[in-house]
Amino acid sequence: MLEQKFLQLVAGLRGHPSLGQLNHGLEKEALRIDRHGYLSKKPHPEALGSSLTHPSITTDFSEAQLELVTGVHSSIESCMQEMEEIHRFVYDVLDNELLWPSSMPCMLRGEKSIPLADYGNSNVGRFKRVYRQGLALRYGKYMQTISGMHYNFSLPDALWAHYAKLQGVEDSIEFRNQSYLGLIRNFRRYTWLLVYLFGTSPAVCGSFLAGRAHELEPFDGESYYLPYATSLRMGSLGYQSTVQGRYYLSYNTLLDYRKSMLLLLSKPYPPYEELGLHSSSGEYQQLSLSPLQIEAESYTPIRPKPKAKCLLRPLLALEKHGIEYVEVRCLDLNPFFSTGIDRTTLYFLDAFLLFSLLSPSPKDSREHWEEDQRNQTTVVERGRDPNLELIVDGKRCSVVHFGRPLLDSVSQVAGLLDEVDDRNKHKEAVASQLEKLEDPSKTPSALLLQQMAAWEKSYYRTIETLSKQHRDDLLSQPLTETRRQHYRELANQSHREQLELDSTSTSSFEHYLKDYMQLELSE
Repeated sequence: MLEQKFLQLVAGLRGHPSLGQLNHGLEKEALRIDRHGYLSKKPHPEALGSSLTHPSITTDFSEAQLELVTGVHSSIESCMQEMEEIHRFVYDVLDNELLWPSSMPCMLRGEKSIPLADYGNSNVGRFKRVYRQGLALRYGKYMQTISGMHYNFSLPDALWAHYAKLQGVEDSIEFRNQSYLGLIRNFRRYTWLLVYLFGTSPAVCGSFLAGRAHELEPFDGESYYLPYATSLRMGSLGYQSTVQGRYYLSYNTLLDYRKSMLLLLSKPYPPYEELGLHSSSGEYQQLSLSPLQIEAESYTPIRPKPKAKCLLRPLLALEKHGIEYVEVRCLDLNPFFSTGIDRTTLYFLDAFLLFSLLSPSPKDSREHWEEDQRNQTTVVERGRDPNLELIVDGKRCSVVHFGRPLLDSVSQVAGLLDEVDDRNKHKEAVASQLEKLEDPSKTPSALLLQQMAAWEKSYYRTIETLSKQHRDDLLSQPLTETRRQHYRELANQSHREQLELDSTSTSSFEHYLKDYMQLELSE
């Protein structure tokens, strides 16, 4: 696993100060639930600001599904501090509601009980709502209540310049694109490992399965699970698309990626054509008739991302400006933490992502992609099975046999990062993952099932108990008045910005949609 080229790059990066300035950001989705344990029917709280224009507190699919977003940070500590502050401000505002801290949803009362997010009357607000109507039409609202954690990662400019010098090339957009794509190819190959280590959704509330075919086993009268499951969120019952699963996305070059994405974005898909662009009343119910309405609908475990707040749509922005960062999307919310994630996980992810960048990255192919998909599905459903085997390059091997040399390599990179800040956080984080690999009972998916058994509570009651503990812990450490006022001003400013948008939309929505949906890519 420790190839010569990899070791040379590790040696060449040793001691470089910009290793301590990696860029991090978090995006967390979380359902608001009422005092009875069901999805809240209340609109997005006005005191939290406008969900359309607020930089830190918005909504995802549902009006009752918050999305909490940090800025870009050069340290994990400051990134986590901001996420904790946002949570405290939210709880300052919530009226007799809780944030659901798990990926698989709370008790649900049918599709009609799940309100779509409302972003006002501007063209961009209508666009976001029609997109969500399309998601509901294609996948059903239940699937859209599944929540997750996204981790954004990039290298600082100084590190890129040094890394290019080590490779004997000029630092350029093309060099960074190819390097990020190599990272993504490696990440896709090893996604199964992150699902094993951080999957925390082995069980679901029975209400989520209403009317759905499944192979889960009853845990009690209210919950269903699979004995060795890790992340049902990442499986067929989770946030996945069988339609998208038929299309192979290539990450060999940015042009290959754009071409394969363009097929998903532009070629009509007959079942979606039958649904129609408009409802019987003549209102838009989808943005397009293609397998993907827009780029955001792609349910991949990692995405290449362009500059934030670029006015171009993502695929065009990638073409013009290149890849600015990568977005990790395969992380479950960990219900044992109030923010859904802990610092140890982030320290590991930094080392893992840098390892994926530095390691040789074979070109992908449909065959490799299908192998990666099978390994991910296998770990989703049976990851903690001691007899489980994966298929790597056509050969069978155990999870431990495949995972241990991977973590050994990640540990090499962790040592690099620790040398810069003279701490041992990264290597300790890798060591804790190795413990999970050697002992499946230490994985968070196993710990959740153990907690349910110890408390003799259903999935719902266990997560509800944890959510109340998190609320009490967060409120016991209130924001300073200065920080509270900071978030109040962000909320007020966001309302002003939305009012301006609502009052200045001049073109019709039809023209706005037509202009946005045009995709003309150069070769």
